[in-house]
This record gives sequence, C-alpha cells and structure tokens, in this order.
Amino acid sequence: MTRLLMVVAPPPFLHRTLRLSDFDYEYPRGLIAAYPAEPRDAARLMVVDRAAGTVEHRTVGDLPDYFSEGDVLVANDTMVFPARLRGTKETTGARVEVFLLRELSAESRLWDTVVDPARKVRVGNKLVFSDRLAAEVLDNTTSRGRTLRLIFDGTPAELYDAIDRIGETPIPPYLRRSSELADSVRYQTVFAAERGAVAAPSAGLHFTPGLLRTLRARGARVETVTLHSGLGSFQSVEVEDLSKHRMASECFQVGAGAVESVNRALASREATVTACDTTTVRALESSLSAHRTLRAGAGWTDAFIYPTHTFHVTERLLANFHPPRSTLFMMKAAFAGYSLLRHAYEEAVREEYRLFAFGDAMLIL
Repeated sequence: MTRLLMVVAPPPFLHRTLRLSDFDYEYPRGLIAAYPAEPRDAARLMVVDRAAGTVEHRTVGDLPDYFSEGDVLVANDTMVFPARLRGTKETTGARVEVFLLRELSAESRLWDTVVDPARKVRVGNKLVFSDRLAAEVLDNTTSRGRTLRLIFDGTPAELYDAIDRIGETPIPPYLRRSSELADSVRYQTVFAAERGAVAAPSAGLHFTPGLLRTLRARGARVETVTLHSGLGSFQSVEVEDLSKHRMASECFQVGAGAVESVNRALASREATVTACDTTTVRALESSLSAHRTLRAGAGWTDAFIYPTHTFHVTERLLANFHPPRSTLFMMKAAFAGYSLLRHAYEEAVREEYRLFAFGDAMLIL
C-alpha cells in the first residue's frame, strides 16, 4: 500500500536555531520491540520517497525490489562484544556495574567506561569481577564516566576471552529486561567481523544470508565499513540549542573495496549508494576527499549530523525507528527533511510499526 504524506511548507521554527524539543514525539510503549522479527527479513519496511512525499508499506524481504545493477549497499561490520561487567568493590563488597565503552590502550589495558552506581566508584577504588579479572579506577571523566586499568594476568587475547566469558551483551536499557543468553546472537548482524561495538548497527540486524544473496543476484554490490558504536551515537543531548551539543568520538575505518564501489556509483547517473544504518552514514560522511568523494582511511569522528547537514556520499538510507530526542533521529531528519520525517513517524505509530533497535525498518529514497 502506498500512501501520500501531506507535507506542507516547513514550520516557522525551522527558520530559527533547532532545539532539542523539536525532536520529541509520542508513542505507545507497547510498540517498543523486545525481540527481533523471525526470520530477520520478515520485519516491516516503510519506504519513504523524498521526491514524491509518499510512504509505502513493505517488508525487509522486499528490499531487493529497490536495487538494480551497479547499486551499492554499504553496511557497518562492527561486532558487538559483551561489554557489561558486574562486580564488587574490593573494600566494601558493594555491587557495581561497569560498561566498557572503548579500549584506550591495549598495552596498558586502559578503558573508557561508564559505571553504575557512579557515586560508589571513586578514583583509587579496586573493582573485582572474577578471580582473574579486576580493575583500578584511575580517573573521573564525566558524572558517570571512569577511566579504568584492567588487572589481568595473561595476554590481550586471553583478556578478551575472559571478558567474553563473564560479560553480558549490552542490550539497550529502554528494553527494561535483563540480557539473555540468546541476545549474544540476536544483537549481532550478519556483517559482524570487527570486534569493538557496545551497540549493534540496528538496521543491519534485518539482513539474512539469503537476503544478501538476492541483492547480489540483482547486480547490487554489498560493501562494508567499520564504525565502533560507543557513547557518541547514544549519549543523551542535554542542551536545548543543538549547535552546542558535542558528540563523543567513535573509531571508524573505510577500506579500498568500499571506496572503489561507492565512488563508481557516485560517478554514475544510474547507480545509487545506500547506507545501511546511521553508524554507516557517520563513517561515510566522515571520510571525504577534497573532491567530496569517499576516501580510504581510519580515524575518529565526532561528527554531529542534524538539519541542515549536506550529505556528500549517502544517497539513500536504511535505518530503524529511533527514540525521540536522539542524535540518530536528528540525523534521519537531516537526510529525509524534518517535516517529511515527522509525518512518516506519525504514520509508523498509527500503523503500529515496531520501534527501536529490535524493531522495523525505514528506507528513505
């Protein structure tokens, strides 16, 4: 079913500095998906056409209908690791939870973390997670952020194995349920290859090997880049004036294969470049040459993409339905246009689409 969205002229507030409250919206909590669709590509797909101002209701399994010879799908191949550790303070036995965000130094075993409850974790404290793994608190970085030095007698590979054994998959907190053993598979994409993310690139969760085979049979190229999702994409925005928000940096890498395919498509009048997930967009738009084409390389990005950002590589976007006031929702508004996206989200709530990380998807053409 195709439905025309009645999008009028941009509201007056778009002529002033955008505010955090402009990105709020209401939804029934019952629409939050607690688990992914089975099979993955059975999830619903809302197709939003920016030129026509229409939405079409399909399923993810229909995605190949929107790809032709030479088109490129770029996905994020980051791999989620069990980043949530539960332990105790050595001196008092008080329970603490540590969320490993990113490794600062493999040699020194330094990690950027978030702790809970933060008031109980102070510089100098020793935290114990198992008989082999502990940590020393070296610094306070934010109200809940701490720099830890992991204490472990073994090689880096053995350390990662220890974390994998005792850590929990860091499913989003808004799910309000405990992590389950099956989440280590559920919260991982078929593209996952590079360890380092604390959150899955949710649009990638919809893909199956069969769906990828069908896309390639259509002549589409499937390429990957890497962006390790950390605090940057998911930290809450605390300022009403968005121009004052500062994103935490996230590590990304773009390889030669993706560069060749993407730039060939950009140079073509027929082929398109579709970014699978907002994390992929951050990697692509953060790796531009002087000619505004994609270039190979690795680095850190703190890019905050919100209206009125100009996209140079991303021509179409596949993403999930994101929470209100999130930087992910703001990026989609920058890509689709604020008014059109708001109408699309109203349609999604009305049609009872499943929301957020394990929910349904939106393809913006």
